Amino acid sequence: MSRPLRFTFILGLAGLGTGLAAFGGWRYARASAPVSGPIVVISIDTLRADHLPAYGYKKVRTPAIDALAADGVVFERAYSHAPQTLPAHASLLSGQLPFETGVRDNVGFTVKNGVRLLPQMLRDRGFTTGGVVSAYVLRKETGVSQGFDFFDDEMPPSPPEVSIGQVQRDGQESEAIAEHWLASIGTARAFLFLHLYEPHKPYAPPERFAAYDPYDGEIAYSDEIVGRLVRYLKSHQLYDRSTVILLSDHGEGLGDHGEQEHGLFVYEEAIHVPLIIKQESNAGAGRRVTDLVQHIDVVPTILDLVKAPGSSLLRGRSLKPVLEGTGHLPEPKVYSEALYARYHFGWSELTALTDDRYRYIKAPREELYDLQLDTRERTNIAGERPQARQALRGALDRVAAGATIPAPSQISADARERLQALGYVGTHTDVPATSGEALPDPKDKREILERYRAAVDYAGQRKWPQAIVLLQQILRDNPGMADVWSQLAVFASRLDRHEQAVDAYMHYIELKPADPTAYLGVAGGLLKLRKLDEARVHAQLAADVAPESDRRARASAHEMLAKIALAKHDADAAREEAQLARDENPTLPLYVEARLLYDQGKYTDALPLFRQAIAGLKRPGPVQISDLHFYTADTLGRLERYPEAEAEFIEELRLFPQNTRARGGLAMLYQASGQPDAAARVLADMTRVTPTPESYALAARIYTMFGNRRQADAIRAQGRRTQLGIKN
Repeated sequence: MSRPLRFTFILGLAGLGTGLAAFGGWRYARASAPVSGPIVVISIDTLRADHLPAYGYKKVRTPAIDALAADGVVFERAYSHAPQTLPAHASLLSGQLPFETGVRDNVGFTVKNGVRLLPQMLRDRGFTTGGVVSAYVLRKETGVSQGFDFFDDEMPPSPPEVSIGQVQRDGQESEAIAEHWLASIGTARAFLFLHLYEPHKPYAPPERFAAYDPYDGEIAYSDEIVGRLVRYLKSHQLYDRSTVILLSDHGEGLGDHGEQEHGLFVYEEAIHVPLIIKQESNAGAGRRVTDLVQHIDVVPTILDLVKAPGSSLLRGRSLKPVLEGTGHLPEPKVYSEALYARYHFGWSELTALTDDRYRYIKAPREELYDLQLDTRERTNIAGERPQARQALRGALDRVAAGATIPAPSQISADARERLQALGYVGTHTDVPATSGEALPDPKDKREILERYRAAVDYAGQRKWPQAIVLLQQILRDNPGMADVWSQLAVFASRLDRHEQAVDAYMHYIELKPADPTAYLGVAGGLLKLRKLDEARVHAQLAADVAPESDRRARASAHEMLAKIALAKHDADAAREEAQLARDENPTLPLYVEARLLYDQGKYTDALPLFRQAIAGLKRPGPVQISDLHFYTADTLGRLERYPEAEAEFIEELRLFPQNTRARGGLAMLYQASGQPDAAARVLADMTRVTPTPESYALAARIYTMFGNRRQADAIRAQGRRTQLGIKN
């Protein structure tokens, strides 16, 4: 080799060595440096992994999620610990299993004291933390807001027949709030948790996605919302610096094992969730990981990425080795539980353990599935492979050793005595003391659950008679199902069947005597029936059984007592009850004083107090008071201040769409001001939104007052057909 060539070769080697050293140093520096940009967790509620193109699905387009998957690492086998929104998110945000967080169901549970959530851990590292959720299930009172500097859980008003699992905010609105928060904080060292409730049932995607199946249409809409947030990050030069984690809390049954929705079972369709992690600078872009991972791995992974110390309380593992492609993870055994059947219907709970090959489900009839050969879990091989079944059952028992299924709160001896005096059994059956394996197997009861959910769907369409018939069919053979009695009470009240509603609430109380809302339901029905003394007894019981910590329930009880006192024209009692609710609802005393003046015909004196009460409700904290805007509107109308009255009627209906008196008042205001078409629209809305005997009768009376007897007769006939369940 000639000297010039040898010299060039040596220089090249030196340069290459320097480059390799620099590259190695860069890799080491990047691996050892904490992330510097925003950390964004996007949780798309009820999203099955196998309904995303990134996981092989072909029947919907999700360009934003596809792009995120291309820029990130896709985990093909990620699992949830519970097929319900609140328990799943509590585990996701804490890194602990449901029996450790204390959250076992969507209703009646809060994150227990001592459990630290991810935003608290990141705030300790100097992060500004924000959370925006799109469902009432994740409201602040559940404890999931701990550690967030900013947490928005404001939900739109909803009718009482809508279950808490269906109270939601449009994800587009939530995303806009998230953008505004990111723009306002003035730092890139931020943690954002954005929760979207699409595609949770009811599936109602925008019309532009009508070509898809409704569930897939909501997925497409979710993808559009994700795309909005990604565009915001890119337009503010944050995307490349961001760590974006997209996942779901759980899946959806869609009939695969007889369950259309979720909560009952722990099969693949319910607990297999998407997990995509886009790292800073898109490190690892396009990588796909087949290792088994779980929700509780997310917290230790994020802590590892920000170089924060872990915790001995965390069961999960950091996914950083597979994110970097430097190794595999030790195989976990993923614990999942479904307690919905136990808490709501008295059937057995289900617990499961999933490993790299099998899923074992502990139930009255045990189940074992070979996930490699039977991905759809159609063949139960528990009897054929006893060794695998016993090994996984033993492992499951060790994971959940010492875990119990907590019973409802106990009520005071004094309250129990009075319950017995009123004829209530006073024992709770929602969490039997017996072993779950001695209870009915949910597999044998799924048809009952589907009938129950069909009734709820009918109610969502305001088909109350059909809903009531289905619930009565269930209760005929299953009188111990507390939730069904509760729904029957609500549906009956929507049809003004107040005696039936009161009876249903009383059956519910026999099964769940510690629930103050049932006593309030009885009191409300009795108030409608003008049985004021009985109503007062039950409202007082609501105040007595509500725990000291549940200030809102106690305030609601005293508000009901105040309204009963107003109906009895007992001014002193009304004032006393309003004062007892003042800490939680400081506007109630003003409302009571205004009502007392209104009832005396002193409208000029009442109006300023109504106005003050409304102003008080604009501050954060107090709950809305039904009829406040209605009485304000009626007062303004009597004072001939019609434009202001119109605004108050409209506000009452925004907050309480079922208020037929407010719709009637608004219709008469429009008619009196020469707007008959507007009046007709309001009356049409009255019978559409609240198709009850009361609303049809009121609409007919108003049309008679307008001199339109033909329309009044037509409304009465329509009301009769509706109550019989006959389509128009």
